[in-house]
Amino acid sequence: MEPLAVREAWRGRYLTAMVETWPEAGGAYEVIRKHDAVCVVPVAPSGDVILVRQFRPPVRSELLEIPAGLLDVDGEDALTCAGRELAEETGYGHTEIAFLGGVYLSPGFTDEYIHLFWARALETPDGQAEDGIVVVRMPLAEAVAAARAGRIRNAASALGLLLAASVPALRDEGAPPS
Repeated sequence: MEPLAVREAWRGRYLTAMVETWPEAGGAYEVIRKHDAVCVVPVAPSGDVILVRQFRPPVRSELLEIPAGLLDVDGEDALTCAGRELAEETGYGHTEIAFLGGVYLSPGFTDEYIHLFWARALETPDGQAEDGIVVVRMPLAEAVAAARAGRIRNAASALGLLLAASVPALRDEGAPPS
């Protein structure tokens, strides 16, 4: 399906606000167009998940999250982007990375799609964490329990952790059965 009319209301570096006319939606509908993104659940051989704590201005709070970033490099696929974001945000490399799934985060107003991955991270970083990010390590089982209890408040991070809990290769490294 396509809208009857589309008007760009505003454009920023990563977001575009559109006003679309949809008869099924009762007329004008505001839509945010955004780059797709990736999130990755990196688990070290010790069973620790590598998380990031960073301030998020829209919610005016620091959040504990899995590493993530925008698919904003021309020609870069989601898998490559996930590995790049892991290294950039945390300084950790990886030996294996695999697809977990993907979701639209809030399809009521945006087309943003998140590709979710898990990675076998190195035990120690081979680079520096990005400015403004604090790297937090905890057992994967503890992070999954935090997601289930609502203490991981970033939706993509919570979902990624819950999905990672069912990966057999990670269960051997501390994840509880799903």
